[in-house]
Amino acid sequence: MQRILCLSFMTLLFFTTPSLAGVLEDLSREMLPSLQSQSTLDNATVVKGLKEALATGTERAVTQVARTDGYFGNQLIKILLPAKLQKAADLLGSVGYRKEVDELVLSMNRAAERAAPKAAGFFGDAIRQMTFEDARGILTGGDTAATKFFEKKTRAKLFDAFKPTVSESMGQVGTARAYKDMIGKYDQLPLAAMLGTPSLDLDEYVTNKALDGLFSVLGQEEQKIRTNPAARTTDILRTVFGGR
Repeated sequence: MQRILCLSFMTLLFFTTPSLAGVLEDLSREMLPSLQSQSTLDNATVVKGLKEALATGTERAVTQVARTDGYFGNQLIKILLPAKLQKAADLLGSVGYRKEVDELVLSMNRAAERAAPKAAGFFGDAIRQMTFEDARGILTGGDTAATKFFEKKTRAKLFDAFKPTVSESMGQVGTARAYKDMIGKYDQLPLAAMLGTPSLDLDEYVTNKALDGLFSVLGQEEQKIRTNPAARTTDILRTVFGGR
């Protein structure tokens, strides 16, 4: 019973607020030797609880960004034009071409929303392959340790998977056309010759921004499970992390 309580308390600390980070570090130094000596069953319980927490958080994150306006309607992750295009966009907007600029921004976000569901499989693979050492690292790694774990394990693979989907989606929702129209109108302006025509690899830019947004939302979901008992929606989450 004492060992189970010790494990539960340590695991609960994983979902505490950042202000307890120092306490977690001190307790970890004392508890980890004991944790390492626990039976396989105890270790398996900790890993199972963490895996379910991660599965819950990633599912919510993917669902949130993959819906219509998942990116476009969220000001924290909305994909905007990069700085090198923004000056051109501002100039176009000032001479009556705001609609073309807005269409480009909307289409970039729609492409990201269409690509987002692909993340679910990669997150699932990372969870299934998680070891006890990974779990221990998450337990002692700080308030965004789970998100950093996923980014390290999946970002490169997600980029390779997202990019062709983003490219295809941008074709379907008209991103390339909107970009071409915007640049075409910009080139007709008197100042364009002096300022130069900006260039952008749309596929790479939107893919990276889509992933930035996805991991940002994942971090938010991680925080909810850490701090909000209502976010622990399954029996094992309530058992391991507390709450009803």
